Amino acid sequence: MAINEIYQYSLVNALMSGVSDSGITVTQLIEKGNQGLGTFVRMDGELLLLDGTVYQLQAEGKIRVAEPDDQIPYAAATHFRSQQTLTVKLESKDSIEAVLKKFDDHANNLFMSYRIEGVFSRLKCRTVKGQEYDGQPLSELGKNQFVAEYEDVEGTIVGFRSPSTWQGFFVAGEHMHFIDKERKIGGHVLELEADEVTIGIATVNNVHIELPTSDKFNAAKMSTDDVGLKSVEG
Repeated sequence: MAINEIYQYSLVNALMSGVSDSGITVTQLIEKGNQGLGTFVRMDGELLLLDGTVYQLQAEGKIRVAEPDDQIPYAAATHFRSQQTLTVKLESKDSIEAVLKKFDDHANNLFMSYRIEGVFSRLKCRTVKGQEYDGQPLSELGKNQFVAEYEDVEGTIVGFRSPSTWQGFFVAGEHMHFIDKERKIGGHVLELEADEVTIGIATVNNVHIELPTSDKFNAAKMSTDDVGLKSVEG
């Protein structure tokens, strides 16, 4: 795939419908990019792809390096190369949108990928604990997720900004996963603050989506639950 082209396997709506029992392998995902995010079979934790390594960010703050044959029911990845790097202060998660608009004010209907590095004064992260029964939807899992807050932690955030019209295919707006420098803590970012971090940004206008061919995917009744998605994805 080309630089700054997004590859995605499956749909967020599939996770909302509880379809997460199989997917592509870690080895296959690494071929699609050098950074990305997603989840694992049964939605067991958060996935973060960073510089060729796939990490499983598990509940209770644990992290493991994924095995090559671990399966991934949903992920988005890109061969990231920054088009511009800025040093910024982030007062909240919402302030990232202002940074992206400053980079390209005409990209409202395009995707953006980015990487944020530095010391975060405050982070609130969650990790989904995994399905308790077959077909359990993501919105229900979100009611029992593990949430942790961190202060003055150094690390990296991998993120995508998706247009609002793509809600259900992607997560509309900001979708970010964090891992600390020591590779000991991380998760899906709900809130953040940082006095000075660097953010590398790239605009993306080429998206490739690969759909599963499993019976469960084809049988699932999918619709876009905007309220449910916003509640679980922050």
